[in-house]
Amino acid sequence: MFTQETYQKRRAALKNEMSSGICLFCGNNESPMNYPDNTYHFRQDSTFLYYFGMDYPGLHAAIDIDSGEEILFGDDLTIDSIVWMGAQPTLAERAVNYGITDVRPLAKLNKMLEEAQNKGRKIHYLPPYRHDNNIQLFKWLGIHPDELANQVSKEFITAVVEQRAIKSAEEITEIHKAVDITAEMHLEAMRIVRPGMTEAQVAARVHEIALAANGNISFPIIATINGQTLHNHYHGNTLKEGDLFLLDCGAETPLHYAGDMSSTIPVSKKFTERQKEIYHVALNAHESAIAALKPGVPFKEVHLSAARSIINDMKALGFMKGDTEEALAAGAHALFFPCGLGHMMGLDVHDMEDLGEVYVGYEGKAKSTQFGLKSLRLARPLKPGFVLTIEPGVYFIPELIDMWKTQGHNAAFYNFDKIEQYKDFGGIRNEEDFVITDDGYELLGKPIPKRPEDVEAMKQ
Repeated sequence: MFTQETYQKRRAALKNEMSSGICLFCGNNESPMNYPDNTYHFRQDSTFLYYFGMDYPGLHAAIDIDSGEEILFGDDLTIDSIVWMGAQPTLAERAVNYGITDVRPLAKLNKMLEEAQNKGRKIHYLPPYRHDNNIQLFKWLGIHPDELANQVSKEFITAVVEQRAIKSAEEITEIHKAVDITAEMHLEAMRIVRPGMTEAQVAARVHEIALAANGNISFPIIATINGQTLHNHYHGNTLKEGDLFLLDCGAETPLHYAGDMSSTIPVSKKFTERQKEIYHVALNAHESAIAALKPGVPFKEVHLSAARSIINDMKALGFMKGDTEEALAAGAHALFFPCGLGHMMGLDVHDMEDLGEVYVGYEGKAKSTQFGLKSLRLARPLKPGFVLTIEPGVYFIPELIDMWKTQGHNAAFYNFDKIEQYKDFGGIRNEEDFVITDDGYELLGKPIPKRPEDVEAMKQ
């Protein structure tokens, strides 16, 4: 955990941004897999962690903006729980480490909220994403689960987003740790990937590294020879000569800060010439985006610099044609790059995504509806302290190619005869993590090989 003072300062800063009322923080409960006592790995809500730090199930909290009270609600373990889990400090003993002195039984929360509602006070809550908290909010506030999303507090969301978006020095140190572990996961994959292995064997090895660091993975591992499927979590294929292997994975530290990196590895000892030429298209886009990172630059423009690079290189290789800026405006690059350039990262691998991309990445402004651009999670001007990923890719998605060819969509910009020859290619991306500084950017964690010859050298 961080120091007691860290959590006290965070809560004080939030109180300064809110006008009045009660801020309600829903912690997470255990989530059963197939019966109540067999649960998934517990993960506390990230905003609850940010302000209260307590990584245990069955907790909720409230901050009374008007009185300044900071209250933790929860129950101590019964003897039945202690038999199975061992002796534990009391909730009050734990809470003092986070600067919380007002600890009340969970049953008292309902009464507090009821009294506040009777007085017409505003109760602020964030968008719930777990069904048990939907039900709990219904019981506490009388808001039907179907209506909860319509009555969330935009004031609360905005205050949390703007605070959590700027990472402190101690947070950046923790993220460096997460990315260092993540780098080790990718370096190990580069060393071991070979014909005859299964995707599952590679996924198991990189997962082991995260667990051995006393943490876990920050999201389900993508380890696949079908890189054209952006979030492919199937691990049942056997690797063979000539395949490309795409790994997208990240570690989460014991404090739950995330890393997120991608690499593309030849299953053979070397890339084929065809693989190298497309690899360089993705790598050039990656480097173009990094060069554009600095405070004040809208991340949308950084995304477009990568897309522009892809168009120019694909024109040089004969896949595309026409005016680059016209193709960019039409979204023609999205045939090969149908996703966003990157996203915020911190306590969540897609930081604060539960609070809504329109607030996290767009400052409340509407997102584009254009295919490809609509998937960009971050567009707002960059600020020092923002932590984000850079992950452009080049993908040959047969179903998308067939559909756009049949529809004639943006046909003036494509050489479909050439594209058809690559429908079995798959996909390539590299991904790194950065923090925006006062005058530019800093790479987070230790670097991993990106140039094809450096990746190949790891396999010798």
